[in-house]
Amino acid sequence: MERRQFLQSAVLGGAATFLGVAPQAAAATHLSFLQENVMSAPTRPYEPLTSENAALVLIDHQVGLMTGVRDYSTGELKHNVVALAKAAKALRLPIVVTTTARDSMWGPTFPELVEALPGVPIIDRSSVNAFDDPKVTQAITATGRKKLIFAGISLEVCAAFPAITAVGKGLDAYVAVDASGTFSETKRQTGLLRMLQAGVILSDYATLMVEILKDNARPEAGAVYGAMDMAWAKLVGQIAQAYGR
Repeated sequence: MERRQFLQSAVLGGAATFLGVAPQAAAATHLSFLQENVMSAPTRPYEPLTSENAALVLIDHQVGLMTGVRDYSTGELKHNVVALAKAAKALRLPIVVTTTARDSMWGPTFPELVEALPGVPIIDRSSVNAFDDPKVTQAITATGRKKLIFAGISLEVCAAFPAITAVGKGLDAYVAVDASGTFSETKRQTGLLRMLQAGVILSDYATLMVEILKDNARPEAGAVYGAMDMAWAKLVGQIAQAYGR
């Protein structure tokens, strides 16, 4: 399926879920709107993520915000965020971490993520959109990377707003959906729709990291798969190790 066809089906399906109507009815209701937005978006040649062109931006993975997340369990979301951070570190990606109102509203970054990124500074800010903070913008610009991978709480604000801003700046923006979280199904669906309409590329944390890895013969492969901590991959590795003896 071509990317444009995928976007069409994804947006229609999301609209149907959000509006509580059948996909056919949703298609009829929103056809003209979608034609003017996602469906008319020009396709571009595939340019993969690499260790040389990508950076990771982690936004507002804070204890206070974690308590409100409803689309993932706390344990699953923590696992995914830490796995993303560790895999990005293994692939030598620049990593920018930021919080909002850490001392007055939403609390510190959850400790497992801090432990996974020793020495990485955490930039606190007051702005809703991380790109509105000069220190965060400077840190992102200093990476020199044109492809930015975002993850944040909440998905539709803390991940979406800077990702959409990045697209407006001529950068390629990706969001690791399963390393982000939000507070209701409505927020999740509308956030995904808005990002698709703006040209943000949606994916999951493991796919993004494997795309960057590119070749399982790379010396970093073991560390990357170990960081991603996927149960099924561990089992396959154990089987391979057993037969390799």
